[in-house]
Amino acid sequence: MNQQRIVGFKPGTGFLYDLSGASKLLFFILVSIACMVSYDTRLIAAVGLGSLLLFKIAKIRWADVSFVIYFIVAFALLNVLMVHLFAPHYGDQLYGASTVLWDGPGPYDLTIQQVFYLFNLSIKYICTVPLAVIFLMTTHPSQFAASLNQIGLPYKTAYAVSLTLRYIPDVQEDYQTIKLSQEARGLELSKKAKLLERIKGNLQILTPLIFSSLDRIDTISTAMELRRFGRNNKRTWYMYRPLKKLDYVVLAFAALIILLTLVLFWVNQGRFYNPWG
Repeated sequence: MNQQRIVGFKPGTGFLYDLSGASKLLFFILVSIACMVSYDTRLIAAVGLGSLLLFKIAKIRWADVSFVIYFIVAFALLNVLMVHLFAPHYGDQLYGASTVLWDGPGPYDLTIQQVFYLFNLSIKYICTVPLAVIFLMTTHPSQFAASLNQIGLPYKTAYAVSLTLRYIPDVQEDYQTIKLSQEARGLELSKKAKLLERIKGNLQILTPLIFSSLDRIDTISTAMELRRFGRNNKRTWYMYRPLKKLDYVVLAFAALIILLTLVLFWVNQGRFYNPWG
């Protein structure tokens, strides 16, 4: 039951699983940079649809990532709300127009321009979150570490990234184990309990989780020292995978998105696409 709730690499079939970890990482970084920098609705909407399509192609089970998605959606909504509360007319200033949709109290009038800006802000999450989940769920940590070393990163750094990706499921599993132990002792952490009680109960899990994590770190560090990790300047990788034709196609597509972003910068005379300009 715990394994079904772990967010991490799970074996699968399809071209996303056949790609090198390096090409997937570079694609994710380049596309994320393009979407974060640009506010051209046409570009980020197209990338967002493409991200959702890739998520469907990856055949990732919703139950495996639902908690993470819900958390990110809640954070995105909170971000949009805070932006509107602290800058209710920022969209009007950006687009040089103000068309009131709803006459709110004080300065909190809701305009089409503000809604358009907040809409663009929200789409950015759709562009990047599915790609991040795809990368995490379809990339084996060891193969990814080998790919990082392949493109020039020191193998110590690559191995640290590999350990991090491997450790994420372990932390989640420890959390679920501790949570079940607490519930067996009578601590109600399910949806039946009040929200404040659930928050307080989950905070009580942090202390044993931190101690178990520190113990695991100490064990891994000791094992690596005993095996004289880091003694040599280079190392070989069991799961080394050279870049193939499909990897170069993916990297070329990422470069095309970056080029298109630069072209739109020139066309829009800036980061923002202004339909009222």
